[in-house]
Amino acid sequence: MKKYWKVLLCVALVMMVTCLCSFSAVAASADTGVAGDVAGAVENTWNDAQGQIKQVVNNVIFPVVDLILAVLFFVKLGTAYFDYRKHGQFEFVAPAILFACLVFTLTAPLYIWDILGM
Repeated sequence: MKKYWKVLLCVALVMMVTCLCSFSAVAASADTGVAGDVAGAVENTWNDAQGQIKQVVNNVIFPVVDLILAVLFFVKLGTAYFDYRKHGQFEFVAPAILFACLVFTLTAPLYIWDILGM
């Protein structure tokens, strides 16, 4: 009988904790007030955050990528020069690719938002 009460108490405790920790989430549209409009809620959130995302990408992400590519470009240019001095043949493919990527990322903020439609 004692085991029965322990099991019953454990089940009741688990049910009570489940009821206290769970809640129903319903997305409601601010325009129409219709519950369950998840797509509208996501779209409104995206529209609100769009300016902040553009600002972070333009002021943080692109400069970091530019810095990394510039460092890699100059390091590769230096190693290509030392290989030229050692072997007499200049490999220009890797520095050319890095330079093209650097130019692309330096000019990307001017046109990338038009391509993405933002």
